[in-house]
Amino acid sequence: MIRDFFRGFAVLFAVYPRLAVFPLLAVATSGFGQTFYLSVFGEELRAAFNLSHTMYGGLYSGATLTGALLLLRFGSLVDTWSLGRAVNLAVALLAAGCLLIGLAPAAWLLFVGLVLIRFGGQGFVAHLGMTTAARYFSAHRGKAVALAALGIPLGEAVLPAAAVFLMSKGDWRWPWLVASLILVLLILPLLRTLCRQPPPLSDSRHEGEAVQHQFTRAEALRDRGFYFLLPAVLATPFVATAVLFHQSAVATARGWSLELLAAAFVAFALGHFLTLMVAGQLVDRIGSGRALPLALLPMFLGMLLLAVSAAPWIPFFYLTMLGCSIGLATTAGGTIWADRYGVLHLGAIRSLVHSAVITATAVAPVLAGLILDSGLGVPALALGMAAFSLASAALALAAPAPATQVHPSG
Repeated sequence: MIRDFFRGFAVLFAVYPRLAVFPLLAVATSGFGQTFYLSVFGEELRAAFNLSHTMYGGLYSGATLTGALLLLRFGSLVDTWSLGRAVNLAVALLAAGCLLIGLAPAAWLLFVGLVLIRFGGQGFVAHLGMTTAARYFSAHRGKAVALAALGIPLGEAVLPAAAVFLMSKGDWRWPWLVASLILVLLILPLLRTLCRQPPPLSDSRHEGEAVQHQFTRAEALRDRGFYFLLPAVLATPFVATAVLFHQSAVATARGWSLELLAAAFVAFALGHFLTLMVAGQLVDRIGSGRALPLALLPMFLGMLLLAVSAAPWIPFFYLTMLGCSIGLATTAGGTIWADRYGVLHLGAIRSLVHSAVITATAVAPVLAGLILDSGLGVPALALGMAAFSLASAALALAAPAPATQVHPSG
């Protein structure tokens, strides 16, 4: 498996060496605006700005939704701007957000900083990386997207630990100030070098590949199949956010210790990472349309067992299954829009989908909290997530072909 993964990477590197690394670094850079990085600072931010849990959660959700709306409005710039210009904007927004958080004297400035890192990091720079992977590697699209998606576990492994280390040497503001310097002085020049002189889109199409109608975002929205596929793309981030955000409550209700839960998260990370290593090969072999519903089945099984058992091995099983679904769904979901609608307007289409994903992750913790607070408990939450996973997979399997057909070349 490891040999096949590196062989797949070698193929990408042989085609466009620098451009193969660009999506990986861009997605890893988005970590400065991802929840796993922000979560390290929760208590420090609440104390510094005198925020209750509700107020802090409101700031977070408001910034996330604002970032989603901004991405919906400006995400199509990756279709019309050069990669270098788009990189300048994305990294500048993210660096400005980090700097503002590090210097903010008041909660309203903290909110502006959160908007900038959620839009620039979780939104724009991640969108830019995944769109680039799907756009320029048509013959090996699954492998390219899987390689780009490895940026998330890479960020998870490095950024929170680095933030904790810096906080131990100063206070909570230090990691944000250092991040802004790293983004401007190191990440920006690296990304600009890696994306220099990308190939024309006509050259990125594999020789002999069918000539595909290039859907605009408006045309994609008029395609019935889009609405069959969208729930399957939303399912994994929605379920993962809903369950992981309330993980402590789930563990308490099931009688699991925090030590057991921490050990189970190692299995979650391993499942995510190992699945990404094979997901690209699988998607390229069977196609994103088949791989996407398949990706939801491990998550369905994990949620089903979480609903019916409190055995001490259950956290290891359902978190591993969740990690596997995230790995495969990220790869299949990252390629399916390019496969279905072409790459000319891919940025506009993906920005719409990515905004929907961000919105879903903002809504998921609230909905899960309502279920838990209602007294229905973990079984109802897990069964609901299992049902949503299975229904989304079934809808994706039933998705009709797009109305505009593909015409053979030549």
